[in-house]
Amino acid sequence: MGPGTREALKAVARAVATLIVLPSLCSFSVRRRVLGPDRALQGSTQALALVPGVVGQYLRRAFLARTLAYCSASATIEFGTIFSARGTRIDDHVYIGPHCSIGLAHFERDVLVGPSVHVPSGSRTHGMADLSTPIRDQPGREEMVRIGEGAWIGAAAVVMADVGRHAVVGAGAVVTRPAPEAVVVGGVPARVLRDRRTGRNAFLARARS
Repeated sequence: MGPGTREALKAVARAVATLIVLPSLCSFSVRRRVLGPDRALQGSTQALALVPGVVGQYLRRAFLARTLAYCSASATIEFGTIFSARGTRIDDHVYIGPHCSIGLAHFERDVLVGPSVHVPSGSRTHGMADLSTPIRDQPGREEMVRIGEGAWIGAAAVVMADVGRHAVVGAGAVVTRPAPEAVVVGGVPARVLRDRRTGRNAFLARARS
Protein backbone atom coordinates (compact mmCIF):
# COMPACT_ATOMS: atom_id res chain seq x y z
CA MET A 1 0.00 0.00 0.00
CA GLY A 2 1.50 3.33 -1.08
CA PRO A 3 1.66 6.50 1.06
CA GLY A 4 -1.07 8.15 -1.00
CA THR A 5 -3.49 5.28 -0.47
CA ARG A 6 -2.69 5.14 3.22
CA GLU A 7 -3.39 8.87 3.65
CA ALA A 8 -6.65 8.56 1.71
CA LEU A 9 -7.81 5.75 4.00
CA LYS A 10 -6.90 7.82 7.07
CA ALA A 11 -8.91 10.75 5.71
CA VAL A 12 -11.92 8.49 5.23
CA ALA A 13 -11.51 7.10 8.75
CA ARG A 14 -11.35 10.62 10.17
CA ALA A 15 -14.54 11.57 8.34
CA VAL A 16 -16.36 8.47 9.59
CA ALA A 17 -15.14 9.15 13.14
CA THR A 18 -16.51 12.68 12.95
CA LEU A 19 -19.93 11.36 11.95
CA ILE A 20 -19.89 8.83 14.80
CA VAL A 21 -19.08 11.46 17.47
CA LEU A 22 -21.75 13.92 16.29
CA PRO A 23 -24.18 12.78 19.03
CA SER A 24 -21.44 13.30 21.62
CA LEU A 25 -20.76 16.76 20.23
CA CYS A 26 -24.45 17.64 20.37
CA SER A 27 -24.67 16.35 23.94
CA PHE A 28 -21.58 18.36 24.89
CA SER A 29 -23.07 21.50 23.35
CA VAL A 30 -26.20 21.15 25.49
CA ARG A 31 -24.47 20.15 28.73
CA ARG A 32 -21.88 22.93 28.55
CA ARG A 33 -24.71 25.46 28.95
CA VAL A 34 -25.85 23.76 32.14
CA LEU A 35 -22.62 22.44 33.69
CA GLY A 36 -20.04 24.75 32.16
CA PRO A 37 -17.63 23.80 29.36
CA ASP A 38 -14.94 22.14 31.47
CA ARG A 39 -17.27 19.85 33.41
CA ALA A 40 -19.11 18.95 30.22
CA LEU A 41 -15.78 18.14 28.55
CA GLN A 42 -14.74 15.90 31.42
CA GLY A 43 -17.95 13.89 31.24
CA SER A 44 -17.74 13.46 27.47
CA THR A 45 -14.11 12.35 27.53
CA GLN A 46 -14.86 9.87 30.32
CA ALA A 47 -17.34 8.16 28.01
CA LEU A 48 -15.07 8.24 24.94
CA ALA A 49 -12.12 7.04 27.02
CA LEU A 50 -13.78 3.63 27.27
CA VAL A 51 -13.54 2.87 23.54
CA PRO A 52 -10.48 0.63 22.98
CA GLY A 53 -7.98 0.30 20.15
CA VAL A 54 -7.51 2.31 16.98
CA VAL A 55 -11.25 3.00 16.76
CA GLY A 56 -11.11 4.74 20.12
CA GLN A 57 -8.10 6.78 19.03
CA TYR A 58 -9.97 8.08 15.98
CA LEU A 59 -13.14 8.86 17.94
CA ARG A 60 -11.33 10.69 20.72
CA ARG A 61 -9.32 12.73 18.25
CA ALA A 62 -12.44 13.65 16.25
CA PHE A 63 -14.21 14.83 19.39
CA LEU A 64 -11.26 16.70 20.90
CA ALA A 65 -10.49 18.47 17.62
CA ARG A 66 -13.87 20.18 17.97
CA THR A 67 -13.90 20.84 21.70
CA LEU A 68 -10.34 21.66 22.82
CA ALA A 69 -8.51 24.86 21.89
CA TYR A 70 -6.54 22.68 19.47
CA CYS A 71 -5.99 18.98 18.80
CA SER A 72 -3.87 17.93 15.83
CA ALA A 73 -5.07 15.27 13.40
CA SER A 74 -1.77 13.45 14.00
CA ALA A 75 -2.12 13.26 17.81
CA THR A 76 -2.82 9.95 19.57
CA ILE A 77 -4.94 9.76 22.74
CA GLU A 78 -5.05 6.33 24.32
CA PHE A 79 -7.71 4.39 26.25
CA GLY A 80 -8.81 5.72 29.63
CA THR A 81 -7.47 9.27 29.29
CA ILE A 82 -9.75 12.13 30.32
CA PHE A 83 -9.59 15.91 29.89
CA SER A 84 -11.01 18.62 32.13
CA ALA A 85 -10.05 21.96 30.50
CA ARG A 86 -11.17 23.19 27.10
CA GLY A 87 -8.14 25.48 26.80
CA THR A 88 -5.79 22.51 26.35
CA ARG A 89 -3.73 22.34 23.15
CA ILE A 90 -2.30 19.14 21.60
CA ASP A 91 0.16 19.75 18.77
CA ASP A 92 1.40 17.52 15.94
CA HIS A 93 2.51 13.94 16.63
CA VAL A 94 1.82 14.10 20.36
CA TYR A 95 1.25 10.74 22.05
CA ILE A 96 -0.71 10.65 25.32
CA GLY A 97 -0.73 7.19 26.89
CA PRO A 98 -3.53 5.29 28.62
CA HIS A 99 -5.23 6.33 31.86
CA CYS A 100 -3.91 9.89 32.00
CA SER A 101 -5.70 12.84 33.59
CA ILE A 102 -5.16 16.14 31.77
CA GLY A 103 -6.10 19.61 32.98
CA LEU A 104 -5.10 22.90 31.36
CA ALA A 105 -1.97 22.09 29.35
CA HIS A 106 -0.16 22.68 26.08
CA PHE A 107 1.60 19.67 24.60
CA GLU A 108 4.01 20.88 21.95
CA ARG A 109 4.87 18.74 18.91
CA ASP A 110 6.43 15.29 19.34
CA VAL A 111 5.76 15.07 23.09
CA LEU A 112 5.46 11.55 24.52
CA VAL A 113 3.36 11.03 27.64
CA GLY A 114 3.49 7.66 29.39
CA PRO A 115 0.59 5.86 31.09
CA SER A 116 -1.17 7.15 34.22
CA VAL A 117 0.40 10.63 34.02
CA HIS A 118 -1.43 13.45 35.81
CA VAL A 119 -1.13 17.01 34.47
CA PRO A 120 -3.38 19.23 36.60
CA SER A 121 -3.95 22.89 35.79
CA GLY A 122 -0.84 24.04 37.66
CA SER A 123 -0.08 23.73 41.36
CA ARG A 124 -2.75 26.12 42.68
CA THR A 125 -5.99 24.51 41.54
CA HIS A 126 -7.23 24.52 45.15
CA GLY A 127 -6.78 27.12 47.85
CA MET A 128 -5.82 25.87 51.32
CA ALA A 129 -4.85 28.92 53.35
CA ASP A 130 -8.09 29.12 55.38
CA LEU A 131 -8.30 26.30 57.94
CA SER A 132 -11.91 27.20 58.79
CA THR A 133 -13.13 26.56 55.23
CA PRO A 134 -13.13 23.18 53.46
CA ILE A 135 -10.50 23.05 50.73
CA ARG A 136 -13.19 22.31 48.12
CA ASP A 137 -14.78 25.72 48.90
CA GLN A 138 -11.57 27.76 48.72
CA PRO A 139 -10.81 29.52 45.43
CA GLY A 140 -7.93 28.21 43.35
CA ARG A 141 -6.16 29.41 40.25
CA GLU A 142 -5.70 27.50 37.03
CA GLU A 143 -2.43 27.88 35.14
CA MET A 144 -1.41 26.54 31.74
CA VAL A 145 1.25 23.81 32.05
CA ARG A 146 3.48 23.75 28.96
CA ILE A 147 5.21 20.52 27.93
CA GLY A 148 7.95 21.51 25.50
CA GLU A 149 8.63 20.05 22.07
CA GLY A 150 10.09 16.55 22.10
CA ALA A 151 9.75 16.07 25.85
CA TRP A 152 9.07 12.64 27.32
CA ILE A 153 6.98 12.24 30.48
CA GLY A 154 7.46 8.89 32.22
CA ALA A 155 4.70 6.70 33.63
CA ALA A 156 2.76 7.89 36.69
CA ALA A 157 4.49 11.29 36.79
CA VAL A 158 2.65 14.33 38.16
CA VAL A 159 3.47 17.50 36.24
CA MET A 160 2.40 20.77 37.87
CA ALA A 161 4.96 23.08 36.20
CA ASP A 162 6.40 23.64 32.74
CA VAL A 163 8.75 21.10 31.19
CA GLY A 164 11.41 22.37 28.76
CA ARG A 165 11.98 21.21 25.20
CA HIS A 166 13.52 17.73 24.87
CA ALA A 167 13.48 17.19 28.64
CA VAL A 168 12.77 13.78 30.18
CA VAL A 169 10.66 13.40 33.32
CA GLY A 170 11.33 10.13 35.11
CA ALA A 171 8.58 7.68 36.00
CA GLY A 172 6.80 8.61 39.21
CA ALA A 173 8.39 12.07 39.42
CA VAL A 174 6.47 15.05 40.80
CA VAL A 175 7.34 18.24 38.91
CA THR A 176 6.61 21.21 41.17
CA ARG A 177 8.86 23.81 39.49
CA PRO A 178 9.83 24.37 35.85
CA ALA A 179 12.21 21.80 34.36
CA PRO A 180 14.90 23.23 32.03
CA GLU A 181 15.41 22.19 28.43
CA ALA A 182 17.22 18.97 27.52
CA VAL A 183 17.65 17.58 31.03
CA VAL A 184 16.51 14.46 32.85
CA VAL A 185 14.56 15.14 36.03
CA GLY A 186 13.30 12.68 38.61
CA GLY A 187 12.27 12.23 42.21
CA VAL A 188 9.75 13.79 44.58
CA PRO A 189 9.95 16.70 44.19
CA ALA A 190 11.67 16.40 40.82
CA ARG A 191 15.20 17.76 40.40
CA VAL A 192 17.73 17.71 37.60
CA LEU A 193 19.63 14.41 37.39
CA ARG A 194 21.48 14.75 34.10
CA ASP A 195 22.05 17.10 31.16
CA ARG A 196 21.10 15.34 27.91
CA ARG A 197 23.38 17.57 25.83
CA THR A 198 26.57 16.82 27.75
CA GLY A 199 25.66 13.58 29.53
CA ARG A 200 26.91 15.22 32.71
CA ASN A 201 25.54 13.83 35.97
CA ALA A 202 24.10 16.66 38.05
CA PHE A 203 25.02 14.98 41.37
CA LEU A 204 28.68 14.64 40.39
CA ALA A 205 28.75 18.21 39.08
CA ARG A 206 27.47 19.56 42.40
CA ALA A 207 29.91 17.41 44.39
CA ARG A 208 32.89 18.73 42.43
CA SER A 209 31.87 22.37 42.60
